[in-house]
Amino acid sequence: MASGATASASTPPQPRGDLRNYALVTGAYWTDTLVDGATRTLVLFYFDRLGYTPLQVASLFVLYEVAGVVTNLVGGFLAARLGLKITLFMGLAVQIVALLMLGFAPASLLVVPYVMASQALSGIAKDLTKMSSKSAVKLVVPEDDQSSLYRWVAILTGSKNALKGVGFFLGGVLLTLTGFRTALLILAGMTLVALVLASRLMHGHLGKPDKAARFRQMFSNNHAVNVLAAARIFLFAARDVWFVVGLPFFLYSVLGWSFWQAGTLLAVWVIGYGAVQAAAPRFVRRRAGGAGREPDGRTALWLALVLALCPAAIAAALETHVDATVAIIVGLIPFGIVFAMNSAVHSYLILAYSDNDKVAMSVGFYYMANAGGRLAGTVLSGVMYEWHGLAACLWTSTAFVLAAGALSLLLPSDAARRAPPARASFPA
Repeated sequence: MASGATASASTPPQPRGDLRNYALVTGAYWTDTLVDGATRTLVLFYFDRLGYTPLQVASLFVLYEVAGVVTNLVGGFLAARLGLKITLFMGLAVQIVALLMLGFAPASLLVVPYVMASQALSGIAKDLTKMSSKSAVKLVVPEDDQSSLYRWVAILTGSKNALKGVGFFLGGVLLTLTGFRTALLILAGMTLVALVLASRLMHGHLGKPDKAARFRQMFSNNHAVNVLAAARIFLFAARDVWFVVGLPFFLYSVLGWSFWQAGTLLAVWVIGYGAVQAAAPRFVRRRAGGAGREPDGRTALWLALVLALCPAAIAAALETHVDATVAIIVGLIPFGIVFAMNSAVHSYLILAYSDNDKVAMSVGFYYMANAGGRLAGTVLSGVMYEWHGLAACLWTSTAFVLAAGALSLLLPSDAARRAPPARASFPA
């Protein structure tokens, strides 16, 4: 590496430009995350109040998750061809359309197929903005600085989840204070502001568009990326199989909590979960032996084994008639902590395993798997809850976490052990 003044004089302008654009992408992503969390809470509680069953409510989000699978696959290809800035703007614009569909719809249109269609658009929007922001990290961190890469990914992922928790709370508050339609129009206005600011202040491309990119390249031939994607499916199915439908329904239909109380608990949990993700590098390095020891496949394995104990313990407590409120609140804490660290490790590993010139497609493929896990978890959350209550959801979660751990055995024991990466290209 060149040293001293020569390197300093020749390199600063490009990183500064990339950091500016990355900050704008991240701010837009934070806004969309806040809006997405609020919208989900609005739809969940509003349609429960209309008398929908758990399985019917779960069905409202099926196309949201299906759209996530498709969007991450196609979006990664579009980002490679057009640049991450274009996919960001597309995501924000689609989110505005989705919110206006519900905000201006007459009561006669607020039926399952129509709401599913609007949620499909929300799923497209959310995953386009997420892929754009997550991919951008790889382009602004020096290629040989794995420690900084892990830290940046953890901060971005943690802050995103904290804001999603705030979104859950915001959705419950808006539903209580303003009603369903007005709340949606407020959220559409927030998204429009983010789109206008990003489009006015961002210059150039974020990442170098590659007109030669081919769709078939979306399907990774990198063994580590493929295994990690499979593990991600099971990890997120394990969370959503009890957290998306089963837990909220249990809180307000069995324990008698109000919408505001249930929304607040979910918000606090997700905010805390995000805070742990942001701090994950410090905790995981301490376990791995200090600075310079970044996580690898073995880290993902032991985190999965610890995580599996949490839903199993909550399910056992419910089945032995321990006070349900105590069992859930106490069990949510370790589950959130360990899940957050496991998710942060995965988010670091996908970038560590990806080549710089294919990062958008690798991240798109990985988050396609992520969306597939959420889809499976969402559907099964309604099915398992109707079949045998929250305990069935929790035992299913335990099995999925163990499957993620088993797949982690196939990951490289050294995150840096992969094909030599191509040098990143930064726009002037």
